Amino acid sequence: MKYSEATQGRIFIIRLEDGEIFHEVIEGFAREMGIERAFLNVVGGADKASRLVVGPEESRAFPVNPMVHELYDAHEIVGTGTLFPDDGGNPVVHLHMACGREENTVTGCVRSGVKVWHVMEVILVELLNATARRLPDKATGFNLLIP
Repeated sequence: MKYSEATQGRIFIIRLEDGEIFHEVIEGFAREMGIERAFLNVVGGADKASRLVVGPEESRAFPVNPMVHELYDAHEIVGTGTLFPDDGGNPVVHLHMACGREENTVTGCVRSGVKVWHVMEVILVELLNATARRLPDKATGFNLLIP
């Protein structure tokens, strides 16, 4: 285990609107507001054709080949995640979202493009006095959080 400490900064209450792409809007907002690190919580709706990364094709194979699932219709969502800078200082969202419709639920990472269905509500809690960032890891090919 590796860890670091942070303190709570500003708290933003955000409403995303119909058709916006979740991670693109949040990363743009972070750049605009000077937010380097944050915790995110989200509820609302994801539209048809939203795309989630739902796991690797093979559990322990390298290189990792991600599977992508496309939503077949509007889904209710709930998600939680983080925002940390990459090695270029760019804010990067890492958020997993559970998307449900009737008795079906799929959970995955939003990095392939989740489109807002009418509205998503986001609580963004800024993390201050921290140096954590995402850096490339040669062994896995992931951009790993370095606390």
